[in-house]
Amino acid sequence: MIRLLLIGPPGAGKGTQAAELAKYFGIPAISTGDIFRENVRNETELGLKAKAFMDRGEYVPDSLTNELVRDRLSKPDAQVGFLLDGFPRTIDQVTELDQILHDSNKKLDAVVQLTADGDELVRRLSGRALEQGRSDDTPDVIQRRLSVYEEQTAPLIDVYVSRGAVAMIDGLGDVEEVTGRIIEALAARGFSK
Repeated sequence: MIRLLLIGPPGAGKGTQAAELAKYFGIPAISTGDIFRENVRNETELGLKAKAFMDRGEYVPDSLTNELVRDRLSKPDAQVGFLLDGFPRTIDQVTELDQILHDSNKKLDAVVQLTADGDELVRRLSGRALEQGRSDDTPDVIQRRLSVYEEQTAPLIDVYVSRGAVAMIDGLGDVEEVTGRIIEALAARGFSK
């Protein structure tokens, strides 16, 4: 099976592509954002802690996120493969993921980097806020999230590039078209269903 990381700025289509790729490869899509939002909806202790950060457009602290991901990757459905969406987002989280995989004698097979024009990202996120009523997609929070991505997440792409793991994919276009690009790029690296 395959262990994937999907990375890209907010609004690049990671959640949509994660669902498509998970279906295609028959692996779970593990989204820290979805897990946090579910905890916020259910008003769990983790959700209440995470909500304050999310509402400001900031990342939930590594300590909370790392614990959540380590637990999720230990579940039976993730043993044969998985797709991570939203983790890692910082260099410290890269180190944590490396340790999690090392501890289970596994490795990350590929990193799919979705790219998109900044104006298109703002348009998509603004539309998503209206459609889904997400409190973390207001104009100020959108700008903050894009800035945080550039400051904290974009640098870890270099880490994965240095490992030869990154497939850069244009995230603009129809969902099926983008999915096709990703599948083609992964097949070229020897990964298919």
